[in-house]
Amino acid sequence: MPLRPSISRIFIITIIQMSLSHSHSHSTPLNSSSVSAASLSCGEDAGEVVTWEPEPFSGHHDKYYPNPDENAISRLIDSESHHMPLPDYLRRCQDRSVDVISRQDSINWMLKVHAHYHFSPVTAFLSVNYFDRYLSSYSLPQANGWPFQLLSVACLSLAAKMEEPQVPLLLDLQVFEPRFVFEPKTIQRMELRVMAALNWRLCSVTPFDYLHYFISKLPSCSTRLSDSFSSIIAASSDLILNTTRVIDFLRFAPSTMAAAALLCATGDNLECPARDVFFHESVNR
Repeated sequence: MPLRPSISRIFIITIIQMSLSHSHSHSTPLNSSSVSAASLSCGEDAGEVVTWEPEPFSGHHDKYYPNPDENAISRLIDSESHHMPLPDYLRRCQDRSVDVISRQDSINWMLKVHAHYHFSPVTAFLSVNYFDRYLSSYSLPQANGWPFQLLSVACLSLAAKMEEPQVPLLLDLQVFEPRFVFEPKTIQRMELRVMAALNWRLCSVTPFDYLHYFISKLPSCSTRLSDSFSSIIAASSDLILNTTRVIDFLRFAPSTMAAAALLCATGDNLECPARDVFFHESVNR
């Protein structure tokens, strides 16, 4: 089954360029279903909560992902559209109907917390996926920025609960001196809203579901296959996570992102001229 859209050398170059830059944007309200500020009430200011000194957290773990067969990959590709934002979300981000500055700030915060607690890359990607899928269906009230912060905490908490063996307390999750600190019950209410908005589809298809399969499709002339397997995965993961900050990548399906990131990570464009065609044909079978 063919990937959607096709992998090409142009996209491989684009993914490198765009992942190293941030989108520049201005914000305007989103014209979509809205959530009232009263229903997401936050009565706490950051200064009113007892300070917390972060400690090393042993949440880092290396998962074993079995290499899926082609039927499993086909089923993943078929289900991708159910785990992506609504089709017009990218357009609304590009025309600034979505507050992309707040989106950028929220994603930066989630990635910082992800690094602080040594969460897996899947956790980081899932948190952004939940965040964008929610925003593609609902607008948030413009109330001094706290609705976006509340959504960020809720999405990161849900992603951590889905992927991590150890999850910090909800108060401990709110690190890096946020402007607002939310009570656990407030975050839990928002978690329920997010899960309902996502139709309880939290086991999202991500680019990480494809990496091991795509690595098996790389030709033998790949110059970095002699590197450790974990190094290739790490380099691909960094590229994938960098794309979450850039709205233009919202148009690409997880399978496309995985294949392009892997081609960039193996870095053998000049060493094996036929490699792009070979790999493209392999993953399209």
